[in-house]
Amino acid sequence: AASRLRLSGLCFLLQILNILLFAVFVRYSPEGSPGQCPWQLNCSRRIQDSAFQQPRFQDAHIQVLLSFGLLVAFLGRYGSGGAAISILIIAFAIQWALLIQGMLHFFLNGKIYVGAQSMVSADFCTAAVLVSTGAVLGRVNPVQMLLLALLEVILCTLNEYILLSLMGVSDHGRSLTVHTFGAYFGLMVSRVLYQPHKDKRKREEQQHMEHQTDFFAVAGTIYLWIFWPSFTSTTTVQDNAENWAVLNTYFSLVASTVATFILSPVLYEESTPQMVQIQDATLAGVAMMGMAGEMLVTPFGALIAGFLVGLISPLGFRFFTPVLRSRLKIQDTCGVHNTHGLPGILGALLGTLLTLLATADTYGDRLELVFPLVAQGSRTVTYQALMQLSALPLTLLLAVLGGWLTGKVLKIKLLRCSPDAQPMENTVFCEVKLGNC
Repeated sequence: AASRLRLSGLCFLLQILNILLFAVFVRYSPEGSPGQCPWQLNCSRRIQDSAFQQPRFQDAHIQVLLSFGLLVAFLGRYGSGGAAISILIIAFAIQWALLIQGMLHFFLNGKIYVGAQSMVSADFCTAAVLVSTGAVLGRVNPVQMLLLALLEVILCTLNEYILLSLMGVSDHGRSLTVHTFGAYFGLMVSRVLYQPHKDKRKREEQQHMEHQTDFFAVAGTIYLWIFWPSFTSTTTVQDNAENWAVLNTYFSLVASTVATFILSPVLYEESTPQMVQIQDATLAGVAMMGMAGEMLVTPFGALIAGFLVGLISPLGFRFFTPVLRSRLKIQDTCGVHNTHGLPGILGALLGTLLTLLATADTYGDRLELVFPLVAQGSRTVTYQALMQLSALPLTLLLAVLGGWLTGKVLKIKLLRCSPDAQPMENTVFCEVKLGNC
């Protein structure tokens, strides 16, 4: 009863806070009307609300709501509760991200102007939060989840502002600001909240779950295939420019999926990979193209990159995840290190390499869309590549420090529950007609 009241009270306070802040600061953006966008809003850095942008906003929102919600549903013990909590996190984080991001990107004369592009940015930030929750799912209660979202949105927005606005890094598909940041933020929170008495039980549950029929993983994987290429390309090119991000993302995910069928029978006893493994390969393939997708990676290059990351991800699950658990004391529930963290890092390194090869001859007019500072002559290609590379350790630093701080906050005794009560905390939203949660 006390846990339910804490959750109810926190939801009430946070929602009232959002309503009050929206009433004071948030207004409709004038950028959708030609000639009515004030120059102070810097509309040139954002795609305007148009017939081009609205479908992409819908794809991004569906991707966040359905795919990420279904991705955590494969857990036998926490599946239904985890999916429900994901919806709660999405509902809160989008509102909070609109406010925090608006203060930095869409603020003018004391008001925050919101439109389709600000909603897309909020969806990206929410995606990073959902990646982090995958590392701690099953060991934190809904109250802690909400507080994690509250703090991570602030830090994620800060990281995004430093990388994209101050440093001029090209990361349209968010290899760094979503996949890498979300993964290592969550892993650090998991490290701070390490519970050794649950380690054995988690391994036993994992062994049991590997043999379960996985309908939710099938649905989640299908949604990833349908919507993620559009999700990756939401903030990229406009008008009639060919959208390389969509093509490269598709090439990468198909190659990574095939790689899973090559390696999984070698690593595991099953002759055919489990759907969860195919789902992980799909995630790894699209995370790999987050930064490089909009660059001239070429179709065969995207296939090679996806194939390699499709081999690395199952190897990470087979060999590196046990090291994380036994040596580093990190309990990674959903394996975000192998599906988001490592592919995000590799994607950032690939993007850095491709930046060195960017020239006006190879990109043409597209150079201004991908590397505007290089096209304007204010930066050399080498300097731009240096910025791309330095963004990686900076993101890791902010993610680790932010995750450590958040973990310390979530570890406060008032927010915790006893180990025996933990399963009830995670099924607080689960409601089945027969009452058999």
